[in-house]
Amino acid sequence: MRVDGKGRINRSETRAFSFAGKSYQGFAGDTLASALLANGVRLMGRSFKYHRPRGLLTAGSEEPNALVTVGSGAGQEPNVRATMQELYDGLEARPQNAWPSLEWDALEVNDLMSPFLSAGFYYKTFMWPKAFWEKVYEPFIRNAAGLGALSGQADGDRYDKAYAHCDVLVIGAGPAGLIAAKTLGQTGLDVILVDESWEMGGRLLSETEEIGDQSGADWAASLTAELTAMSNVRLMTRTTVTGAYDGGIFGALEKVGHHGVMPDGAPRETFWRIQTQRAVLAAGALERPIAFANNDRPGIMTAGAVRSYLNRFGVAPGQKIAVFGNNDDAHRTALDLQDAGVEIAAVIDSRDDVNVPVDAPLMTGAKVVGAKGRLGLREIMIDTGRGVRPLQVDCLAVSGGWNPSVHLTCHMNGRPTWEPSIASFVPTQGAVPGLIACGSAAGEMTTEAVLSSAARVASEIASELGKSTAQPDLPETEHQTYAIAPLWDAGGKGRAWLDFQNDVTTKDVRQAAKENYASVEHMKRYTTQGMATDQGKNSNVAALAVLADATGRGIPETGTTTFRPPYSPVALAALGAGAQGKGFAPERLTTSHAATVARQAPMIEAGLWYRPSYFPEAGEQTWRDSCDREVGWVRNAVGVCDVSTLGKIDIQGPDAGAFLDFVYSNTFSTLKVGKVRYGLMLREDGHVMDDGTCARWGETHYVMTTTTAAAGQVMKHLDYVHQCLRPELDVSFTSATEQWAQFAVAGPKSRELLNALLDAPIDNESFPYMGCGSVSVAGVAGRLFRISFSGEHAYEVAVPARYGDSLFRILVAQAEALGGGAYGMEALNVLRIEKGFITHAEIHGRTTAFDIGMGRMVSTKKDCVGQTMAHRPGLLEDREELVGFRPARPTGKILAGAHIYPLDGEAVRERDQGYVTSVAYSPSVGTDIALGFVRNGRARIGEKLRMMDHLRGEDTLVELCDPVFVDPEGGRLRG
Repeated sequence: MRVDGKGRINRSETRAFSFAGKSYQGFAGDTLASALLANGVRLMGRSFKYHRPRGLLTAGSEEPNALVTVGSGAGQEPNVRATMQELYDGLEARPQNAWPSLEWDALEVNDLMSPFLSAGFYYKTFMWPKAFWEKVYEPFIRNAAGLGALSGQADGDRYDKAYAHCDVLVIGAGPAGLIAAKTLGQTGLDVILVDESWEMGGRLLSETEEIGDQSGADWAASLTAELTAMSNVRLMTRTTVTGAYDGGIFGALEKVGHHGVMPDGAPRETFWRIQTQRAVLAAGALERPIAFANNDRPGIMTAGAVRSYLNRFGVAPGQKIAVFGNNDDAHRTALDLQDAGVEIAAVIDSRDDVNVPVDAPLMTGAKVVGAKGRLGLREIMIDTGRGVRPLQVDCLAVSGGWNPSVHLTCHMNGRPTWEPSIASFVPTQGAVPGLIACGSAAGEMTTEAVLSSAARVASEIASELGKSTAQPDLPETEHQTYAIAPLWDAGGKGRAWLDFQNDVTTKDVRQAAKENYASVEHMKRYTTQGMATDQGKNSNVAALAVLADATGRGIPETGTTTFRPPYSPVALAALGAGAQGKGFAPERLTTSHAATVARQAPMIEAGLWYRPSYFPEAGEQTWRDSCDREVGWVRNAVGVCDVSTLGKIDIQGPDAGAFLDFVYSNTFSTLKVGKVRYGLMLREDGHVMDDGTCARWGETHYVMTTTTAAAGQVMKHLDYVHQCLRPELDVSFTSATEQWAQFAVAGPKSRELLNALLDAPIDNESFPYMGCGSVSVAGVAGRLFRISFSGEHAYEVAVPARYGDSLFRILVAQAEALGGGAYGMEALNVLRIEKGFITHAEIHGRTTAFDIGMGRMVSTKKDCVGQTMAHRPGLLEDREELVGFRPARPTGKILAGAHIYPLDGEAVRERDQGYVTSVAYSPSVGTDIALGFVRNGRARIGEKLRMMDHLRGEDTLVELCDPVFVDPEGGRLRG
């Protein structure tokens, strides 16, 4: 119910919304949760496993129960926390994980079956009969799993990504964050202050305390106004910092379009990558409940949440409220309720000798041990120490203490430190470089201590960054105390809940310990404690305490589970912003694309590029007809192929040669100017990453060529090697792939074709095999390389990209005049398989230089990336080696992906000898030919084996042969 005179909502602006098909009304400044509560709605969700009725537990992003689906159609969003969803006109929300309705959920039958569905039941059941798993158990479990659901339609909303840089990032805009941002901003440092709420102030918005001579909320508003006026301070509301990463980088999610109708073109969410020199964690603390029998009834919520709904939203969560706690902060809830005129049924404190100045029964040394009310709380059971007595209430405010928000400080494998004075964990200093916690996030639990802590930390950071600042004058605050006596499980007859969303009880944790899942990480996985969408923010510490008690250890010795990003859920669409449609797979077109399409060539994807598959001509019936013709052109006349998609990296500097020696397995510093060398690049684990050529253009200038597929990977690898492994080398490199259009001219008439275009003709002496140099092509400065991927006398000519279209048309016209023409990817593949040349079909990530027959290319005279690991035992002997395959009968069919088996016996996995990687029909050989790997294959040339493709039902007798099928001596390419 609404409470007159309370709350920061604007009662002059109404907001119409719906929930579960019913219409309601709230006010500007409400959340969906507060508006529902004001309208008497207490049941808002169902738990994951047992489908128990659940109401609000909290008022913030840690909410485990009130998860709803917002919107409809393609843009509907599941698992939205009602506590964080701002109310706006036309908001449409509905409950989830319930059928046919929230009040009457058929799967609540699971709760009756709970003795059979306790923690770990899935490890012990569904074992028999075996066939039932796939046909019965798994389909049923999958249908029952999950909470909300996506629409299954393409989301038409736009998501964005953005980048920001600052000197100091302040995380959280409560009293600590505001003081820290002001102190740092006054020094001239660039500051970004972020907060997950639409209004800055943090807990001050939910409290009645005064700071200085004004209310805490007004003080926060005045400080926010001061910060807004500072040009060097940026305020980001509705933004949650989701993760801490290396190099001072933090991820943050800004919810741009969740609070109303989005303007045209505006993103729904923006994912920020913020880089900062220092960061202040001022994220406050999260209140934890106390476990007792049936403590999950709708109407039982944390004491701090009750204050939030009362003071910030003007809503009393009940008409007769009891307060139960083990610390002084719970008393503030009782005092605020009394001041608002709400009936207090009782104040129950588990400690002895406490005094609370409220006009209500005070029960010290007492505990709540039970609750009744299926769809809403109506009665609690209180153990007074002299017996158990019932009490009629419709709301219970529970406080088991406050847990500092340590999560971000643990995102780089740090562990928090136990602080017994507050019975909770606090951040460990230095866990994340450059990140310092202050305020409640550092374990300070009074406003005075919070402000002092924030000012001190801000001053220290300013000093570290070379700025001096005077200690700020801090306002006076009300005198507060925070004393606590730990109470984790109050007991009672019935299940006591820890993880409300995943239905984990104290009994489950104790059962895990009994079954020797005593490690906190094992317990987590056995019970699913902390694995829900709230990541156990309310329950982890209590669960650890129960586990510690069950195993006879202290809480510090028991430790914590691993906190991982994101801190709160992030939509995949936000993480992948810009990667939908063409953003996911951009179309990269070569300069010859228009001319290629004009020739009716079907285009295929090669990496991110579109390249021609083949060039059809009149009368040809199949792609094979075209492919065979194009192969014949290259073998007998001349062919032209656009190879601009190959990665081209320009490398310069005094240490360029030494850098390449370290990157490649073979040596490049001894390569002569004007020559090209084939190179092999290894990963750090010794396996092949990529291959290609590298030309020496000058004493300190090289041009590297990579495969199309690995161009980006190689560029990243070079950056990594230079920055991390060999930073002392004076070398620079940049990608030049798109700056040059490059064409292969291959075949016996290739030199004749080029000499018709080059301003200075070439011959075998001036331009020998594996030579390179600058040329002039019809007056245009270009580059020429004598290299071959076809095994024929061939060249690659490159010109600036703006001339690419014209040059391609001229080359093809000249080739056609010589009895040849353009050839596509199919012919290119046939030509390279005929010569035994590898692509990423062979160097697929699991092969070594030894496997592909290039073990001698890994130089032992120098160091290189992957050299040591490439010589590990098991990588140099008894492995699957590159070989060729021919069908034993000319009509035999070989299939890529098929496996190789001995002739005798069954074709089963245990007898697998190898596999086929690349297959083509060879017009030159007259049969299918293939490349692949066979165990100890180089020593088994001539042996006949069985190729079996179980999926496609093909069984062929094949003969192992040398992987080079055409011109094994190499006379053609050198001629």
